[in-house]
Amino acid sequence: MPITTARISSKGQVTIPKKIRDYLKSETVVFDLRDGVVVLQPVRDAAGTLHKYARQTKQDADFKKLREKAWEDALHEKRRRAST
Repeated sequence: MPITTARISSKGQVTIPKKIRDYLKSETVVFDLRDGVVVLQPVRDAAGTLHKYARQTKQDADFKKLREKAWEDALHEKRRRAST
């Protein structure tokens, strides 16, 4: 039984209800599809995945691209671990 419902805006945005945000205890989440069900999981720690990009940042790399790549790598690793 759902706890609550939320409307998806024209921009594809959804406000996560406070009760769910409090439960997640994270400001970053992963969306996943499992057997036709959308699963929302908290990302607890991304800091560990960022250290390997530090040297590239010092070489004037585009920080936004590096951050996106780091998050992408972290999410792929999390999914890989979940599937094993």
